[in-house]
Amino acid sequence: MIVHKEDGICTITINREDKLNALNRGMIQEIGKAISDAEADSEVRCIIISGAGKKAFIAGADIAEFSKYSVEEAKQLSSDGHRVFNSIESCSKPVIAAINGFALGGGCELAMSCHIRIASDNARFGQPEVKLGLIPGYGGTQRLPALIGKSKAMELLLCGDMISAIEALQWGLVSAVYTQDELLPKANELASKFVAMAPLAMKEIIHCALENSIENGLKEEINAFSRCFNTDDMKEGVDAFLNKRPAVFNGK
Repeated sequence: MIVHKEDGICTITINREDKLNALNRGMIQEIGKAISDAEADSEVRCIIISGAGKKAFIAGADIAEFSKYSVEEAKQLSSDGHRVFNSIESCSKPVIAAINGFALGGGCELAMSCHIRIASDNARFGQPEVKLGLIPGYGGTQRLPALIGKSKAMELLLCGDMISAIEALQWGLVSAVYTQDELLPKANELASKFVAMAPLAMKEIIHCALENSIENGLKEEINAFSRCFNTDDMKEGVDAFLNKRPAVFNGK
């Protein structure tokens, strides 16, 4: 991970380009620390999160890492992700997701935990966990309906399909779409506007905007995510993914 601070802006770049910036446990911990450090730094007034390269913001979780997890290990994984993503959402400083390419699974969930999302025109969004016999484990079952409405969210969650950057804009998942070359300059331009604003007022705005708590739904998501790890369908879905073959689910 690369952390760069300049002119009141902290830019956090997820740097696993060879893995399409897939999230593993170590990376989640690093993101959490970077957010905590930036929030504690009085010189930082805004945070930007992006991914290395031009193909992916975060293309999902590192499936090979958790493929053999027990129910309890899965529960801890989900809890750790919730803790970090909740810290992004509750950060007292504006957090912008500059989404450059694929934002799938945990990547889409991380983007949704940010206060503002802008995307490159090649970005793709989705929660494909159902194709693995799983559900989103980092807040996706709660944040997606809150952002785009229940009907569209249910369609994406139940089908596991991807949507384009333009569809994401039309549905309200992102607030703007730019070319690849424009994305980070536009993110910095927006961040610079926040840097010029009154920090205490911005902190109160963020606090008030989060008052409609989704805490109970997030707790249930952790339990449901971990229960999936005790199913044949999850084992079949993950094995099929890792071996590049179609999954055959039996509902057990």
